[in-house]
Amino acid sequence: MPLPLHARQLDVAADLLALLGDSTTEPRPDTQLEALTLAVSADLPVLLWGEPGMGKTAALNQLADALELPLTTVIASVHEPSDFAGLPVVGDDPAEQGVPMAPPDWAVRLVRAGEGLLFLDELSTAPPAVQAALLRVVLERRIGALTLPPGVRIVAAANPRSSAADGWELSPPLANRFVHLQWAHDHDVVVRGLGGIWPRAVLPKLAQERLPDAVAFARRAVCELLAVRPNLVHQLPKTEARRGGAWPSPRSWEMTLRLIAFATAAGASREVLSTLVRGTVGDGPGLELLASMDRMDLPDPEVLLADPSAAVLPERGDLRQTVLDGVVEAVRKRPELARWNAAWALLVRALETGAPDLVVVPASTLAALRRDDWQVPAAIERLAGVVSLSQRADRAAIAAGASR
Repeated sequence: MPLPLHARQLDVAADLLALLGDSTTEPRPDTQLEALTLAVSADLPVLLWGEPGMGKTAALNQLADALELPLTTVIASVHEPSDFAGLPVVGDDPAEQGVPMAPPDWAVRLVRAGEGLLFLDELSTAPPAVQAALLRVVLERRIGALTLPPGVRIVAAANPRSSAADGWELSPPLANRFVHLQWAHDHDVVVRGLGGIWPRAVLPKLAQERLPDAVAFARRAVCELLAVRPNLVHQLPKTEARRGGAWPSPRSWEMTLRLIAFATAAGASREVLSTLVRGTVGDGPGLELLASMDRMDLPDPEVLLADPSAAVLPERGDLRQTVLDGVVEAVRKRPELARWNAAWALLVRALETGAPDLVVVPASTLAALRRDDWQVPAAIERLAGVVSLSQRADRAAIAAGASR
């Protein structure tokens, strides 16, 4: 029998929908996607923050396809606490066997598969009781009596409270278990994606030979910062909104250390590392850590003073300024004529190879360290013009400001 006309039209509609859903991927630099895949590779729970319609769910579907992992989506807000903590099941002899906590079916499927991507969506609309039940899921990977296998990765998504449907702030214990990534749209990515080509999610390629050095570098970076900034070890934010985001604690510093090791072994960009670090311990501590990491590879002032002619100074202005300040500080701590002259030679080298204004403050400080019996080196004459010109410019700026 011929099919009814409306049935044939639905078949045509299905074909059209299939064509609209047909898309492909291409290698394309995407900082937020690279940060997500690196955190997933490091087996850390990730929380994507973004306004509704930003494509967080679509990104997770594409990530699961690219990694060839089964995707299990759980809408946190429509579940009860017992769905994550487990439902008590009374056996034949509770006094002897106890009362096991039965897990939900989706957890059983993940355990049977041995791998997968668990996507906890709409996390900011989950009430506090559900958030409390999720603590063991996110940190200990336990759901009722089951433990998720190592092959399962956890990613969540949330809308800011202002744009969430009946939203809640995340509880501090739950928030501190995630790497927080801000998910925003990229105009070029969206336009090209709507044309059928999206960026390809690829796990970072970890270089086997880099692994020991990556671990050593990560431990040194975190430990050196916390050794001189002990107040950064644990800082619970004062406002409820900030407590629901990234903030420093021993747990989040351990996560940061792991991310630095993975980023180093993978040769990730500075932008990707910055996104991950700030998304784990917060913007302030994260930026301090990144600045501290920059200084880790700076040349030793004593080495520079020993042979100024062979000195190689950093190209970046802020790092060069730090090196020059360190050289002057080294002379101040051990003032000797030879070291003082060597410092002047370094400042001349900096003047010849970089911005002149970077030597103004170190030169003025170094000049103030001169002893009465020390002869003025010829190098000072080459720097005197720069210093005096800067001082005249400062005085002119002050005078101009006073006349307004």
